[in-house]
Amino acid sequence: MQLAIQPTLYESLEALPEGVTGELLNGQLHTQPRPAGPHAVAGSALGGKLHNPFQIGNGGPGGWWILYEPEIHFERNLEVMVPDWGGWRRERMPYPPEDQRFEVVPDWICEILSPSTASKDREIKLPLYAHYGVQYAWLIDPVKRTLETYRLEAGAWVETGRFADADQVVAPPFEAVSLDLETFWPPRRPGLAKR
Repeated sequence: MQLAIQPTLYESLEALPEGVTGELLNGQLHTQPRPAGPHAVAGSALGGKLHNPFQIGNGGPGGWWILYEPEIHFERNLEVMVPDWGGWRRERMPYPPEDQRFEVVPDWICEILSPSTASKDREIKLPLYAHYGVQYAWLIDPVKRTLETYRLEAGAWVETGRFADADQVVAPPFEAVSLDLETFWPPRRPGLAKR
């Protein structure tokens, strides 16, 4: 009798079908489908607002890589995380990797919360980002129309700001530019009450 060889967690991650995002968190494979409309709108707006001033240096200081859904590998594939956005100061990562594996710890991450991922993002991923030394974290909730910003101090997250609706956002590590939060949200559909 021949025993079937079980794939490793990382092999299972690599075998996921297209359109499914997978992560290895605390020794477990987590999957989620592509994001819904409000999530995509908020993410696209954030990337658009940060790219020119921080990656290109047009209207801001430059000096960053601002990347959508980077696959970040911690401890040789034991933890594989895919934040919605990741940012690296170029002095720490002068060049992006040639493949999809980012092994340099990001300086900043942003997670865009959805009803199906909010608890995982808050309760599993944020502690892991702190454990691996990510310095800044942002959480965007497109349903509540909020942005929370955090900085790592002595291994723990400290809130640096809480913004909502049409606030102007000036928050580390991107305080060189003011962000108009209202542009992150899709228009409200007629007949829907404000939450």
